[in-house]
Amino acid sequence: MNLKRILSLCCCGVMALQLMAAGPESARTGEIASPPAAKPPAIAKQLEELRQKIADQEKEIERLQKSVTEQRALLESTAKAVAATALGNNINAGLAPPALQTAGAASTDTLHPFSLSPAARATQSAEKSPLSFRIGNADFKPFGFMDLTFVSRSTNTGSGIGTGFGSIPYTNSPQGHLSENNLSAQNSRIGLQIDSTVLGAKVLGYLETDFLGNQPANVWVTSNANTLRMRNYFVDIRKGIWEVMGGQDWSLTTPGKSGVSPVPSDIFYTQNMDTNYQVGLPWARQAQFRVALHPNNHFALALSLENPQQYIGGVGVSLPSDLSSTLSGQFNDGTTNYKAASVHPDVILKAAFDAKPAGLHQHLEAVGFVRSFKDYTGTTHTTTGGGGELNGNFEIFKNFHLIANTFFSDGGGRYIYGLGPDLIVRPDGAISLVHTYATVDGFEANVTKNLMLYSYYGGAYFGKNTGFDANGKPIGFGYAGSANSSNRTIQEYTIGLQPTFWKSPLYGSLGLNLQYSYIWRNPWYVAPGNPKNAKTNMVYVDLRYTLP
Repeated sequence: MNLKRILSLCCCGVMALQLMAAGPESARTGEIASPPAAKPPAIAKQLEELRQKIADQEKEIERLQKSVTEQRALLESTAKAVAATALGNNINAGLAPPALQTAGAASTDTLHPFSLSPAARATQSAEKSPLSFRIGNADFKPFGFMDLTFVSRSTNTGSGIGTGFGSIPYTNSPQGHLSENNLSAQNSRIGLQIDSTVLGAKVLGYLETDFLGNQPANVWVTSNANTLRMRNYFVDIRKGIWEVMGGQDWSLTTPGKSGVSPVPSDIFYTQNMDTNYQVGLPWARQAQFRVALHPNNHFALALSLENPQQYIGGVGVSLPSDLSSTLSGQFNDGTTNYKAASVHPDVILKAAFDAKPAGLHQHLEAVGFVRSFKDYTGTTHTTTGGGGELNGNFEIFKNFHLIANTFFSDGGGRYIYGLGPDLIVRPDGAISLVHTYATVDGFEANVTKNLMLYSYYGGAYFGKNTGFDANGKPIGFGYAGSANSSNRTIQEYTIGLQPTFWKSPLYGSLGLNLQYSYIWRNPWYVAPGNPKNAKTNMVYVDLRYTLP
């Protein structure tokens, strides 16, 4: 029973007893008469017992009030301890205090979600997944999706679900008159991310695989035995303003969407269903060691040492005839594998700026890289080249992003999906670099909660670089009489739609991906009577179930 109610009843009882003792007249007037000189023993005893009960109840109320005060103090001290612990963890992870995170929408000087460390972001994701589990202080989250992809092309590229942009067939070949229609589950993915805390540092382990590895020759004859392969496999460690990553991941040349994060969800490689993405996109997934600095909530700087490769493969480069046997294996021609020489890892530097004025995410980044090349023809020849990028991903209004990526280089052709060469070799064995320019521009819009619309234009240009062999014949790339695989430009328009049928935090999501692309390429040399370009129309229909 409520203590106040008990006291009220007791007071009423006391008043009633006093009125009874005062007599009928006092009861009628409501006045309490002076107590008589002598009270009957029974009444006096009852009053004394009542007074004692009231006194006991007052003591009990005081005890309860004291207990409530002590519990409130304990609760406040516990809350302060929890807040202090959370603040310490945020500092270790490079995060802002909770109060600043809450105020992020009102101030551009506070921390925004895109500046969370990859490990912290992975932790949040793992905690929400019904598939995640914990061993010790490490959280494990399986992830992935099942794709069933249909691709139709108006010409026969013979390249599977990933398009060979640089080898679209001309109409003077049988393949230029044949269409292709294929179904595949190759693009399905399975992966695991693990996050933990070690000595105050956030640690993220990440593994992602698909089934687009080296395929057996009869892969589409009887059993579609698609081969598992490694896409990304790395460890990322972040403590305070420093971040270190090692393993295989997207190259730092690949445009980002948020900071310099190595997590694939923060990388821009388009929404395309084409597993070779979009013409003009700089990218690679390769072994690397990366160090990043996060001096504040908006600016990040990263330096990456990445697996090098000097590339001339399959793009119409003609080597000096007198040196062809000597140079064999010194450059990657698309079949050389591990034989090609290398001077040092590719050195790539990226600076990124992120802000969120009015709640709209703005990302801008600049990239520079240095590459070196080497051969030996009796004399050692070494040349250094490089290039740069300026990339932007701007949320113009809520859920609508404009994208602009530009790439330019001397000797960076392999980063544009190997569509052009890095270099040519002159008759004396000297190395001369090929100029490369590329861009991907477009937009991505979440029209509704369950519908995305996107469109891109991508283009790549490879400069002509020629010389004359000892026998007087032209050599190099793009010379008169060169093969029609020596592409001057390759371009692609793409538009796509992604409806989501249903989505559940417990059961995952089911969606459809629709893509249409038009691709055309122009060679440096067109023989008389031959087509001036090669082109194809492509349609992708992809049904995807994504794990929760």
